[in-house]
Amino acid sequence: MSAPPIEIDARELPPLGMAPEEFLRDYWQKRPLLIRNAFPGFESPIAPEDLAGLACEDGVLARIVAHERETDKWMLRHGPFPEEMFPGLPDHDWTLLVQDVDKWDADIAALLPHFSFLPRWRIDDVMVSFAAPGGSVGAHVDQYDVFLLQAQGHRRWQIDDRPDPPLHYRPDTELRLLQRFRPSHDWVLGPGDMLYLPPGVPHHGVAEDACLTFSVGMRAPSAAELMGDWVDAMIADADDSLRYVDPDLELPADPNEIDAAAMNRVVEALNQLRMRDPDRLGDWFGRFITMYRVGATAAPGDESRSRIEVEWDLEQGGTLQRHPWTRMAWRQAAASDGDARLYVAGSSHPLPPADASRIAAADVVDGALYRTLSDAGRDLLIELLGRGHYRLELPGDDAGMEAE
Repeated sequence: MSAPPIEIDARELPPLGMAPEEFLRDYWQKRPLLIRNAFPGFESPIAPEDLAGLACEDGVLARIVAHERETDKWMLRHGPFPEEMFPGLPDHDWTLLVQDVDKWDADIAALLPHFSFLPRWRIDDVMVSFAAPGGSVGAHVDQYDVFLLQAQGHRRWQIDDRPDPPLHYRPDTELRLLQRFRPSHDWVLGPGDMLYLPPGVPHHGVAEDACLTFSVGMRAPSAAELMGDWVDAMIADADDSLRYVDPDLELPADPNEIDAAAMNRVVEALNQLRMRDPDRLGDWFGRFITMYRVGATAAPGDESRSRIEVEWDLEQGGTLQRHPWTRMAWRQAAASDGDARLYVAGSSHPLPPADASRIAAADVVDGALYRTLSDAGRDLLIELLGRGHYRLELPGDDAGMEAE
């Protein structure tokens, strides 16, 4: 059987050019795919000067990467940047990268529903980069899936999709750049074209002209991250009475030896901390995966409205807008009580499954949705509003909600 094509035109079936099931089966975490016309006629919802302005704001994760061709030196600078810096930058060989632009710009966030063939909790952010002609961040490899959507201008992408490519890093720069990169494919992407890369594929992008690229990146915590947070959760909940014990102790052949029997008891002591309860394990993961990796979180606003006022406002056309930093997911509990769990920015809440599903799916809660919820679901929404995870928008208010 021949391998699926590495390039496809999606004009007739955007954004993948195929059924999502086919993409997940043949490409997801398996092989790269260049998708021409993933977004036919695409026009960037953000201009380069707007991106530069965002990079000057406190709390925004921004970087500038510049390359000096004559000496092959790379420079990395972190934001926020002074506004007066940008007019003085050269007209070539530098790139501005801004993380989490979907949290700051509602038009960028509106791209995410196009990726609903993936679990929403797997999507990390939309990073937007502006590159002057020749701008690049060097040949590198990512350990997560990414969709690279060309938004404006043109960028040349080279990849190496051969088995076992060399992955040694250059020692002369703080950027994790590859020492050797030998591309197997070379493409120029224009507006609306998109390149999907699974983890571990070396790639190198260079701006052909001044261009914008949107990177839809996945959250893929390392085993060390998972283990570290899991162990912390175990320690926090550990019963101090669970200890190393040896009621079967026999006379030791050598009292200075840690023998096999002792090590078996160590293993048993550690096993007492294991999460054998699937709900306990699921609650830990739900809390973990809905926390942002940068630790950003919503905070209560200054204005306080009573519940009866909020419900009246919803009936009159008001809406609850979810805070951009508030990640949600839900899980059907394994226990026989029929409850589900809704996870909100690292917290867990028992709810009927229908409520948990509806709330997790809705960035905006209107009166109609509110009426479908049980008392428990309504109680939780009012609580989350008070904690800053939603903002009440009244008819006539400016639409959308930017991170604050």
